[in-house]
Amino acid sequence: MPTPLAAQLTRLIDQISTIIVGKRPQIEDCVACLLAGGHLLIEDVPGVGKTTLAHALAVSLGLRFSRVQFTADLMPSDLIGVSIYERSKEAFVFHAGPVFAQVLLADEINRAGPKTQSALLEAMEEQQVTVEGETRALPRPFFVIATQNPTDQLGTYPLPESQLDRFLMCITLGYPDRASERALLSGHDRREAIHGLEPVMTPEELVVAQKAVLAIHASDALLDYLQALIAATRSGAWFVEGLSPRAGIAVLRAAKAHALLGERDYVAPDDVQAILAQSTAHRLVPIAGAGRGRVEQVRAMIEAVPLP
Repeated sequence: MPTPLAAQLTRLIDQISTIIVGKRPQIEDCVACLLAGGHLLIEDVPGVGKTTLAHALAVSLGLRFSRVQFTADLMPSDLIGVSIYERSKEAFVFHAGPVFAQVLLADEINRAGPKTQSALLEAMEEQQVTVEGETRALPRPFFVIATQNPTDQLGTYPLPESQLDRFLMCITLGYPDRASERALLSGHDRREAIHGLEPVMTPEELVVAQKAVLAIHASDALLDYLQALIAATRSGAWFVEGLSPRAGIAVLRAAKAHALLGERDYVAPDDVQAILAQSTAHRLVPIAGAGRGRVEQVRAMIEAVPLP
């Protein structure tokens, strides 16, 4: 019988699935990323529901939502905030930027310049920002969902490796199947439907769920398997450079979140395999002559590394 937490998480995924039709695996990845305390990068063409997914998640969790459209002229102060002198108070008063939210949608992040992209680094890693020498904490929980257009489109800048490494997962939504697209064409506008959603969890219950992820058990045998996969990425047979220790920790957190969604209190090899491509492919570059993309190369490596 499902636990109360498992039932809540199932209702959360079910509700978002009524808005983002036919994409349940991607929705589960998004929720797992949030439960693991990471941030999510969605790379896809415009119009497949990236923004709608972020908004539906925030509403379903009762979280404060903020959206920033990244453009070439966006400045770091537009994101973080700025101090403005107010004559009535005879002092500079800080006006918080949109980063002070619980769910921040950084829309088309790779259309902004590197300086603005890097303004998110401290916020994503430390859950704080430093403005004019003063450190300001961000609200908890804090979840960044960034969307990225394909880099071959006009007006895009590649994200630096240091920023890519701050994203726990990178997923694509892809085009809907025929039945799902028919439901979209014949139904109501999905963005309008978001306004009819009710929260299925409170922010406090989400924090409890994030703590439950940390309590998921990972056996020595499971850690041996994870280390074998990490070692394979560093062997030079699959990728130019391997995963860092920080990336390995991120994979384990994501696998624990996946186990929690599967209503287990332990991590299984299937959990690691299910999230490895989403958690690592954006950090890796296949070796020359591999003949595969990043995700396909990770999946081929999984097939080649034996279970303990």
